Amino acid sequence: MSATGAAPRRFRHGLVVGKFYPPHAGHHALVEAAAARCAAVTVVVAPSRRESIPLDLRLAWLREVHAGTPWVRFVGRHDDHPVDYADPAVWDLHCAVFADALGGESVDAVFSSEAYGGELARRFGAVAVDVDPQRRAVPVSGTAVRADPAAHWRWLSAPVRAWLVRRVVVVGAESTGTTTMARALAERFRTAWVPEYGRELTARKLATLRRSRPDATVFDVTWDRDDFVEVVREQQAAEDAAARVSGPLLCCDTDARATALWEERYLGSSSAEVRAAARRPALYLLTDHEGVPFADDGLRDGEHLRAWMTGRFRVELAASGVPVVELRGTHEERLATAAAAVEDLLAAGWAFTEPLLPAH
Repeated sequence: MSATGAAPRRFRHGLVVGKFYPPHAGHHALVEAAAARCAAVTVVVAPSRRESIPLDLRLAWLREVHAGTPWVRFVGRHDDHPVDYADPAVWDLHCAVFADALGGESVDAVFSSEAYGGELARRFGAVAVDVDPQRRAVPVSGTAVRADPAAHWRWLSAPVRAWLVRRVVVVGAESTGTTTMARALAERFRTAWVPEYGRELTARKLATLRRSRPDATVFDVTWDRDDFVEVVREQQAAEDAAARVSGPLLCCDTDARATALWEERYLGSSSAEVRAAARRPALYLLTDHEGVPFADDGLRDGEHLRAWMTGRFRVELAASGVPVVELRGTHEERLATAAAAVEDLLAAGWAFTEPLLPAH
């Protein structure tokens, strides 16, 4: 039975089933359609364990996007049964998973954009409601997103973008062009970039010091462990916020690994808390100090340590397990090297394990 073409009808309890691998605008439209016509909706997120996006993440993403419809609940169950729409016994296995997620509650409508929606509704004694089965309203699918996330970026919600975005981190010794490079790459690829919070904190510390000592310089600024914890916390918060609105690439000026080296430079060692905060970006770009004049802008104090810092970065980044590309030469040469590395990164695409596919 189908409600397609009939006058809109209200339902007591609607059911939506899917893998949401990953959730996209088509999924959200489906959930919204159910929410608009039902007093309550249960969305069963049912991936197989072989898939490469954790179930808990999908649930969190969906709950965030649909927080405005509290009568829609999201329930996760792993479904590792084979997919064979012609086998009644296999249907029984899948429906048992969905029924378990419903917790014994009945449904009177099944909302779906898939061909199997009618049979699923029949098995639950419910009305089948087709929602944009031809993908005309929202021309996207999970298969298409997995094949090329960048091409379908506009159909992805903020939390999904933040998880998929390729983060490229530019690091290097003082006055070696990290900020210039991060900004230039963002302009080249028309995406967002994240400035260095530590520089902002340095400026604030110096300004505070000058209120009582007008002649103070950056050499008078002092640092403690809490300062570096703050730098990591604020830097990562800014990065995560930018990742939600960025394109498929996000350019970052420094990260926690770099902060650990600055902590070592000022305090003699890096703390376990700062080291533990290190993440795994897609690529590091290391700006070499050779051939780059030291520009004293009033916030820099380490010209004599640039060679040492470059060496420390090489050692630390080599142990990170993240690809590293060193940038040398003129700014134009460095930008060309960096852009080529980023283009290779984006061309490599994203790797998803295949979901369980229907039997042929």
